[in-house]
Amino acid sequence: MSDALTGSLATALRAARESHELSAGALAERSGVSRAMIGKIERGEAQPTAVLLSRLATALGLTLSELVARAEGGDRGLVRRADQPTWQDPVTGYVRRAVSPPGHGATELVEVELPSGAEAGFPAGSYAFAGHQIWVLSGRLRFHEGEHRHDLAAGDCLRLGRPVDCAYENPGPEPCRYLVVLTKR
Repeated sequence: MSDALTGSLATALRAARESHELSAGALAERSGVSRAMIGKIERGEAQPTAVLLSRLATALGLTLSELVARAEGGDRGLVRRADQPTWQDPVTGYVRRAVSPPGHGATELVEVELPSGAEAGFPAGSYAFAGHQIWVLSGRLRFHEGEHRHDLAAGDCLRLGRPVDCAYENPGPEPCRYLVVLTKR
């Protein structure tokens, strides 16, 4: 993530928290992220992981894409590939591209590239207010949906059931690219 995006993400998170009239402590209770970490993120002193950002966004009633879109600013109908914001998880190295134009649409498209051997897990709350589908573009993806394991190859599409803890895992030797489609309920 660029320094500019780190700063604008800090501003967007703080603005979203304040618009909900939440203290950092209240957001910490809702999200399970420590108050100290929220402060570091809001000051641009820490680069959060995908899991932390997802927890914060969910506690604010937003998807991760909406939070990143707010950081990018604007409400356009067209966003060129070169202008689509990307974010790299500092722990897994996964790269997330917000494909959909920023704004308040009912459907969001997110392209992810997950490095070989990497795994990223998310709590059920991350998808509590959105339908969720995964379409594998290239490589192999092992998706853990609660107790169920789905082994997916290029071209496979999976629609998730009720929200449960989940994890994306790349068991293959090459990076895996997939598209996540989120539809607000």
